[in-house]
Amino acid sequence: MDVWSSLMDGFATALTPMNFLYAVIGVILGTAVGVLPGLGPAMTVALLLPVTYALEPTSAFIMFAGIYYGGMYGGSTTSILLNTPGESSSVVTAIEGNKMAKAGRAAQALATAAIGSFIAGTIGTALLAVCAPIVVEFAVSLGAPSYFAIMVLALLAVTAVLGSSRLRGFSSLALGLAIGLVGIDSVTGQRRLTFGQPLLADGLDIVVVAVAIFAVGEALWVAAHLRRTPLHVIPVGRPWMGKKDWSRSWKPWLRGTAFGFPFGALPAGGAEIPTFLSYVTEKRLSKHPEEFGKGAIEGVAGPEAANNAAAAGTLTPMLALGLPTNATAAVMLAAFTSYGIQPGPQLFSSQGPLVWALIASLFIGNLLLLLINLPLAPLWAKLLQLPRPYLYAGILFFATLGAYSVNLQAFDLVLLLALGALGFMMRRFGLPVLPLILGVILGPRIEGQLRKSLQLSAGDPAGLWSEPIAVVVYIIVALILAWPFIFKLVRRNRPVQAAPADAPASSDGSLRSAPEATSAPREAGGTVSHGSHRADGGSHSGGDGGDGGGGSD
Repeated sequence: MDVWSSLMDGFATALTPMNFLYAVIGVILGTAVGVLPGLGPAMTVALLLPVTYALEPTSAFIMFAGIYYGGMYGGSTTSILLNTPGESSSVVTAIEGNKMAKAGRAAQALATAAIGSFIAGTIGTALLAVCAPIVVEFAVSLGAPSYFAIMVLALLAVTAVLGSSRLRGFSSLALGLAIGLVGIDSVTGQRRLTFGQPLLADGLDIVVVAVAIFAVGEALWVAAHLRRTPLHVIPVGRPWMGKKDWSRSWKPWLRGTAFGFPFGALPAGGAEIPTFLSYVTEKRLSKHPEEFGKGAIEGVAGPEAANNAAAAGTLTPMLALGLPTNATAAVMLAAFTSYGIQPGPQLFSSQGPLVWALIASLFIGNLLLLLINLPLAPLWAKLLQLPRPYLYAGILFFATLGAYSVNLQAFDLVLLLALGALGFMMRRFGLPVLPLILGVILGPRIEGQLRKSLQLSAGDPAGLWSEPIAVVVYIIVALILAWPFIFKLVRRNRPVQAAPADAPASSDGSLRSAPEATSAPREAGGTVSHGSHRADGGSHSGGDGGDGGGGSD
């Protein structure tokens, strides 16, 4: 009952005329930026983060909720109409969605994506409202050693599953931790890595870092590699669904939601795994398996629902524990810290009205997304036809303006360009971006918990595993680090069985199930497939990349 009354108070705050207007503006802005080619939700949120600075915190985060869900919707639009996912979790949507669009069913693909996003987002947000307070009650009982262990687990788990190799992932994490060290030591008061520059004494502003790495780095990368690639936008009419489309979509919507939320709430769970699991499940359960690879509506409905349910799931550890599990949540955590608000177990007690207004605005933004964007889908399709030089010039202009507005210092522009060049080079050499951002945000907090743990144990390292939860977490960390070696050892000792010489090549795809099962995670996890890297460190397909993902069917 306490959750229900708190949520009702949140709706009362979010539905005031001005806050409702901010929610509408957030949804429109988020969709308008998120629909542009190559821009995923993380980059959309990072780019629009400075827009909220003139607002007081509650209004800012209500607007932010609209931007968050608007950016998620925009990613599905580019996947379906352009076959250019803005993030790895939209790769699976592109496989069937673009085939539907090429078959003249772009309207139906956009409609099932929008309605599935609404249903999954609503259920996921309801689960967030129920689960977050429970996680908080558990987190309050934890001490500094357990917090330190959980943060280490979050960093290692996210780093280990991103990028084409663990070495690249940990290299990116090391860069982020180094950037997080810049500034004055909170205990000794000495400057670290400031190189004699007084303006670095307060450290690097996380908003400048996020905008530079995501927006500037990605814009430079995409502009450098896709500037000669023509955009072929498939025309779309009013999104609508027939009776048969509804009957084939509603079960995938629910199954996708069931896949998405739990994975989103786990460290390193992300949205890539549940979207692929949803796709495989729908293919096996479908009464029309022959349509998969040619434009099956279930292949759009399920993965898109899983994607949005996972987006709601990521907010649970971010709000309750202060641990972001994907790039978009990391940028939202940066937004909290820019207002001097620290997400974690104390957030619900210290900033209760703001948190419940944010959760309520997620429901409102989700509904607005459906009501506004279904009629506006043809308009977003026209927006995709913007000339690319204008598009990237606009991105760089607003990124520069946003970074300057943080502190009104020209020095921040120097940092923006330097870090933007770093983001460009990271994409050039295949380093995932998310571990760097997590290192910048969580690095100082991990250092604080480490020092607190050692102070409590009078400098004895055994104090780091003095709590049962910490011991369990360290065992999980050890398994994560040792798993590749164990897996190689098992494979080396396993006897190799030769395939029968007369085994025919299956035409229905049954003998190809193993390669299919690895194709989506390979694209989602950061292996370079068709060339253009995403903002959160993986790679997305450019041009006809989605065809490659579904061609084996």
